[in-house]
Amino acid sequence: MSEDCSSSEETNTPTTSISQDTFTTETTTITTSAFNIPPETPSSSSSFNTHLAIQSLSSILTTVSPSLLSQDQDPAFYLLHNPDISSQVSSLLRLPDSGAGDNNLCRWFYDTFQSSEPQLQLVVLRFLPIIAGLYLSRVALKKPLAGFEAVLLAIYAHETISRAGQAMTVNVPDLSHPSIYHESKKPAKDNDAADLNLAVISPSLEPHGTVRSTRRARIVGVALELYYSKMSLMPVRSKIDFCEFCKVWSGQDGDEYKDGELQDDKENVEFQDDQGNVGKESVIKEGRIALPWELLQPILRILGHCLLGPNKDKELIGSASAACRSLYSRSLHDINTQAILATRSLLRLSKMALDPKNNIDHTEIPVTDVISL
Repeated sequence: MSEDCSSSEETNTPTTSISQDTFTTETTTITTSAFNIPPETPSSSSSFNTHLAIQSLSSILTTVSPSLLSQDQDPAFYLLHNPDISSQVSSLLRLPDSGAGDNNLCRWFYDTFQSSEPQLQLVVLRFLPIIAGLYLSRVALKKPLAGFEAVLLAIYAHETISRAGQAMTVNVPDLSHPSIYHESKKPAKDNDAADLNLAVISPSLEPHGTVRSTRRARIVGVALELYYSKMSLMPVRSKIDFCEFCKVWSGQDGDEYKDGELQDDKENVEFQDDQGNVGKESVIKEGRIALPWELLQPILRILGHCLLGPNKDKELIGSASAACRSLYSRSLHDINTQAILATRSLLRLSKMALDPKNNIDHTEIPVTDVISL
């Protein structure tokens, strides 16, 4: 790794760095004949790299199925979806010293993502909710987190190169111009008929080799944006892990909104005393972190996919709804109008999506004996 990865606050906090030798891959000697892989084809090179990654991971985990090295299945797909391997990796990540710079699992995540194999990168992204969740929750504890930071910086550097200095934008329709769906009372001028209303979703990225307090939210947010772009390929357990950490980050309970009733915002903020204490605030829990918009926006986009996406897993929807309620309670506590609007909208959309009256497939042709003219 060419640059140091440090967790340094703007106060007099000692800087933890990862040297060049810390994240050097321990390569086990494996011949191509052992797996019958012809080294001259691109697909065989990818398969060989996958088996190298599996061989390295097997020295870290307690048990790895021998069938994982067989040629009858996709090893990367097996790594992504196997519940036993996921459980072992999750347990190792949750150990108290898991984020240190000399942690073997963090080194494996870093080297695997740097391999530039798309299928192996998905395996790393599958555990990003736990990595980001533990990292953000442990920052205030002043623990050594250089291992987690190395993985996050690798993902951030990948996105910086992929975006090539361009911001992520979306074209917002201008209702003042007529379309095939509506008419406009105001006649459109010829010179502005082709104007685009571009909204910036994510600004252009600057390369960073270290994680500092002023950059932390942006770096983690960019990693979550990449995770969001691959959500359709992620297993349900990974999404549930993310929802659980959202509740921890919010530091709020949100159970008062479990019945679906969203109280008026003023009712939750008007009882304030001279010390600024809010009367109806929820109990603040441990693990609460700062939630600037550059971090909260990708969080809400991921939760929106969990709630309204094609996967209608009940446990996932329940976890996502609970996370939205906690974030809504947090936004009321912080009197953050932008966050209040976003989280409140998500809760209302999820309530509409779960209503059986709205679960109608309008593309389905009804079967009836009556011919309507």
